[in-house]
Amino acid sequence: MPSTRRTRLVLGVGVCVLASAAAVTVYAYDHRDPGVPAARGADSPHCRRITDAAPGSLGGLTRWDSDASGVAVWGDRAIVLRCGVTPPGPTKDPCFAVDGVDWVIDARQSTHTRQVIVTYGRTPATQVVFSGGGRTDAALIGLSRLVAPIRQTSRCLDSA
Repeated sequence: MPSTRRTRLVLGVGVCVLASAAAVTVYAYDHRDPGVPAARGADSPHCRRITDAAPGSLGGLTRWDSDASGVAVWGDRAIVLRCGVTPPGPTKDPCFAVDGVDWVIDARQSTHTRQVIVTYGRTPATQVVFSGGGRTDAALIGLSRLVAPIRQTSRCLDSA
C-alpha cells in the first residue's frame, strides 16, 4: 500500500475515533446524569417501577434523567429520590403520614437547608432529599402515590 494511501486511511480512522469520542461527550452532557449513586437495593422490581413511573415534573420542577438504577432527580438536585435504601428501624425521629405512606425525617442527615426523609415500614425503602426549591407538599403527595403499592409492614407513628 503506498505511503499516501496508508496515511489517508490512518487519518480517516483517527477522524472517526475523534468524532465518536465527541459524540459520546455530547451525549453525556445532554443526558445530564446528576451523579447520584444508586442505593444497594435499587435493582428491585419495586424500585424499577417507581423510577419508571416517576413524573416528568414534581413540585414544579423538571425531572432529569439518570443512569443510576432507582434514582430520579428534579430541578438542579432540588429533589432527589433514591429507592432501595435500607429501611429505618424504630426511631425517635419525627414521623408523618402522607396519603397513607409513613415518612421519617432523618435528623442525622437533615440540615436547615436540606431535608432528608425515608419511607417507614416498606421494603425497599425510598429516600427523598429536598434541597430547596419546589413545592414540597405537592411533591410528597406525588411521591407517596409512587411508593404506596409497596406493602407496609409497620407504622412509624406506632413505633416511637
